Amino acid sequence: MGSGGVLRSGDVQRMSAGTGVLHSEFNHSETDTLRFLQIWIHPQEKGVPSRYEDRAFPVRDNRGQFVLIASPDGRDDSLAIHQDVKAYASILEPGQHLTHRLASSRHGWIQVARGRLRLNQHELKEGDGAAVSDESLLDLEGIEEAELLLFDLA
Repeated sequence: MGSGGVLRSGDVQRMSAGTGVLHSEFNHSETDTLRFLQIWIHPQEKGVPSRYEDRAFPVRDNRGQFVLIASPDGRDDSLAIHQDVKAYASILEPGQHLTHRLASSRHGWIQVARGRLRLNQHELKEGDGAAVSDESLLDLEGIEEAELLLFDLA
């Protein structure tokens, strides 16, 4: 598609492979380590046009709150995706709480990118993911500084 770029901490890239793309990722630095999460969300329909975009979501903006980073309609300056999913990013300090309500027909997924937190009294650490169904309230508490993604899923 002729796209290219450099992503930094807090940046989110959305790619719709659609009818096909050639894609590669690599660390440009010879000295700094790189960690990134690659999340695959199947689109609601096949054959959507191939698209690529990235957006910076400054880390300072998601401390202690959920920032919408992806949604079906791109609301609140989030990236638009072809699925009934809302994705949020947050950073929790130790002892800090956040809650998220799930509608009765929805599910959640929490991914801990770094740090440790409690999700409804279950401890999660860096690299852990948790699927949530049949819960209406997600209660998150930082144990140590924790960076996380929350997916509100149909």
